[in-house]
Amino acid sequence: MTDHVNNDAAGRADATPPTRPANDKILFYERKPAGFWMRFWAYLIDLLVISAVSSILIRPLFALFGWDTAETSWYAPYAILTALVFYGYFVLMTKFFAQTLGKMVFGLRVVSLKTDRLSWSTLLFREWIGRFISVTILPLYWIVGFTALKQGVHDFIADTTVVHEDAYRKQQMAKKRLEGSRLHESESI
Repeated sequence: MTDHVNNDAAGRADATPPTRPANDKILFYERKPAGFWMRFWAYLIDLLVISAVSSILIRPLFALFGWDTAETSWYAPYAILTALVFYGYFVLMTKFFAQTLGKMVFGLRVVSLKTDRLSWSTLLFREWIGRFISVTILPLYWIVGFTALKQGVHDFIADTTVVHEDAYRKQQMAKKRLEGSRLHESESI
């Protein structure tokens, strides 16, 4: 017998097997949320459109019948009809186009955070109840500038947000491997 030791076999026994990193990094792109100022300018354009529609359709109708449009109470017929035009514009435009004319000008779109399409119940909560709250208590609309997805109170109520149609932001997510299991745990980086 020889006193010869095989160094290759001893070296392989001491070597550690290669390890995989604990996290897999996943890159993905998501639509960029529209900030306060973009939404503000789109809203101003929408107010101009609503004002024009009310002035072209409702005011001449009241003048034709001799009805008063100067009454300032919220329950006056003129106020009720203009409110119907206001809320109807936002509900119908958002339902059928997922954007109003102001949002179209700036390339913005309303998207649901839960489903692919905006349902009637989502829209009624967002555009009617949520917008009423945001318009009557103005500082609540400013929340848009301070949340991660640029959501206002009406967006939180309906689980929606407003995004740029053609702008995306790059996100990175880590998938943490659990030893002894094929399950993955995800966390944002």
